[in-house]
Amino acid sequence: MIYNLVRAMRLMVKKPQGQEKMSKFIGRRVVFSALIIALILLGLATGIITPNPRPF
Repeated sequence: MIYNLVRAMRLMVKKPQGQEKMSKFIGRRVVFSALIIALILLGLATGIITPNPRPF
């Protein structure tokens, strides 16, 4: 995720000469984050992950 952010930042700073677009790297980051959230929710729903009953 951090790698894709750095690549997108580098493309923002300099004018891209190649075919790679900044939105590709940001899109990968968004998809990766969505997959992680979905896995966490799936783990909570199936009981693999148990939330802390008292957070303090």
